[in-house]
Amino acid sequence: MDLLFSFRQDRLMKRALVTGASSGIGRAIVDALLAGGHEVWGTSRHLDHLPVADRFHPVHLDLEDNISVDAAFAQSCSEAGHLDIVINNAGSGHFSAAEFLSASEITQQFQILFFSHVRITQLALAHMRVNQAGLIVNVTSLASRLPVPFMAAYNAGKAAMAAFTLSMQLELSGSGIRLVDLQPADISTDFNAAIQPSAHSDRYAAALASTWKIVCQNMKIAPGPALVAHQILKLIDQPNPAPRVTVGGTFQAKIAPLIVRLLPQRVKIWGLKNYYRLS
Repeated sequence: MDLLFSFRQDRLMKRALVTGASSGIGRAIVDALLAGGHEVWGTSRHLDHLPVADRFHPVHLDLEDNISVDAAFAQSCSEAGHLDIVINNAGSGHFSAAEFLSASEITQQFQILFFSHVRITQLALAHMRVNQAGLIVNVTSLASRLPVPFMAAYNAGKAAMAAFTLSMQLELSGSGIRLVDLQPADISTDFNAAIQPSAHSDRYAAALASTWKIVCQNMKIAPGPALVAHQILKLIDQPNPAPRVTVGGTFQAKIAPLIVRLLPQRVKIWGLKNYYRLS
């Protein structure tokens, strides 16, 4: 009986890599996976910000450093032996007028939100092909479809990752590897606290202040990151998950995308301007 129980536990337990594991959505995912009996390798630029827990393994990762990306994945694979789940979650943002974004600011956002996640996805696919099985979850954003004003580089980086994921889903038929684009709507985390709004010009000061006020109001009433973590646990058990999953409050995650999908671009822009009081 003990041997049978141990065998079943081994089959149920998964080994997962989660990027951006020190706070917010990433930390909630880690906590949920550990509570579910799984083993987790979690990354951060600051190892002292990561949790200390049984079955948790800290991994240093700086998404702005390509060498660090490869090294972090190699370390996780070496220690785990095999990864069943890879969750690309880490990211950053900005809040400033697109007109004045520098090339370096845009490049930084794309490196963190797109290029590094593409690289990890490619590494994960090569790794998982050995067993022809695995789950890769790319955490993009509802902002890829419903852009937030003054977050142009963030919106674009998330949209690029969503499009890249969709392209790979077309190419992966019959691979046995499940690839999911997980798009959170507003989720109550400390994400905004790490962003310093900057208009760069009086021309945008009033519009930026109006948008920032609404963004902060939304964050106060948004569901917590445990909602996203719960969705991750559901995906683990699904043999054929939906290719794109939106998570958030009912209006943002279900109603708004449906309405916007049916509207012409001109009406969509008008609606978003009114929502953020920019018209």
